[in-house]
Amino acid sequence: MTVLAQTEDLLSRLIAHPTVSTDSNREMLADAASWLEHHGARVDLIEDSTGRKANLWATIGPEGDGGIVLSGHSDVVPVTDQDWSVDPFALTDRDDLLYGRGACDMKGFIAAALAMAPRYGEVPLRRPVHICLTHDEEVGCLGARALVPELQRRGIRPGIAIVGEPTSMRIIEGHKGCCEYTTRFTGLEGHGSAPDRGVNAVAYAVRYATRLMELSESLKARAPLGSRFDPPWSTVNIGRLAGGVAHNVIPGKAELEWEMRPVHWTDTDYVKNALESFVAAELLPAMRAISPHADITTEVIGEVVGLEPMAENAARDLVAGLTGQETCDLVPFGTEAGLFQEMGMSVVVCGPGSIQQAHKPDEYVARTQLADCLEMLEGLGRSIAA
Repeated sequence: MTVLAQTEDLLSRLIAHPTVSTDSNREMLADAASWLEHHGARVDLIEDSTGRKANLWATIGPEGDGGIVLSGHSDVVPVTDQDWSVDPFALTDRDDLLYGRGACDMKGFIAAALAMAPRYGEVPLRRPVHICLTHDEEVGCLGARALVPELQRRGIRPGIAIVGEPTSMRIIEGHKGCCEYTTRFTGLEGHGSAPDRGVNAVAYAVRYATRLMELSESLKARAPLGSRFDPPWSTVNIGRLAGGVAHNVIPGKAELEWEMRPVHWTDTDYVKNALESFVAAELLPAMRAISPHADITTEVIGEVVGLEPMAENAARDLVAGLTGQETCDLVPFGTEAGLFQEMGMSVVVCGPGSIQQAHKPDEYVARTQLADCLEMLEGLGRSIAA
């Protein structure tokens, strides 16, 4: 069987595991671990506190520092309310496009990395290759955020990471951070005919959201000179505002879900500090003047650092040499790459499939993209063979 055919077979197996972030990823990781161990890899499954989720860390080749990490997340987004023309959890091959949930985001890269494991195991390597599969990237990079300190605790110090998010095999050397929050408002219910006797949680949520949008606008002036991001400034988005039960009831509860994509972490602090001051000086005093139990709380869903473009980047140079590309790009979407960079690794994002297909019905990866990814990974093996 050719390595491409093996990759497609593995991709079919991976897609058949419906690893939506709300569900367990253990069966998929057990499948991957069995494959890797059969081909000589040393595999560790690191459970989360619930035991329903895990990260996989596998090593091929010698022990020691300076290894190369091939990283992908195991979870996928839901298919609920999406109009698929094929079964999302069964691989469909149509016109050289391979359809299925996670085909490009990002089980295509994972399948390619797994397919290369036997090849890496057949040759003496000068440095280890690590295959890393994380959980819950789509809901705040929870798996990677737990994995990084565990690797540091164990004294594992890889040198390079290639994060295989779908980039159409372009080399990405930088992206913004991703911070997600849920702010909850507790007011005081009452009859709509007497609004002054209640604390309208929705109304205060709207005031909070308005302040958030003012801060979003002010971030434009904080864009770094020469920023290569598009847009060049940090951004804020309000994703959901919910509250209330009826036209004539003062809502006692409201919930605001919002996110920020910072170019620099100083913008994160700027927005959070401004909101805290606004709540403490204006919103809470007005709310508690009517109800002392009124409150505003913010839950941090995830705060993930961006990938900083670096003048010296061994991962970029390596992948450029393997693919023949002479330019690198930045992207606005987030990945786990910044977490690996914080460990001291050189990191790039490069993988098969287009981000334009991710999270959509009839998600697919082109067979040609998988072939290009395999060519890169085969070249990687040759470059570190003893």
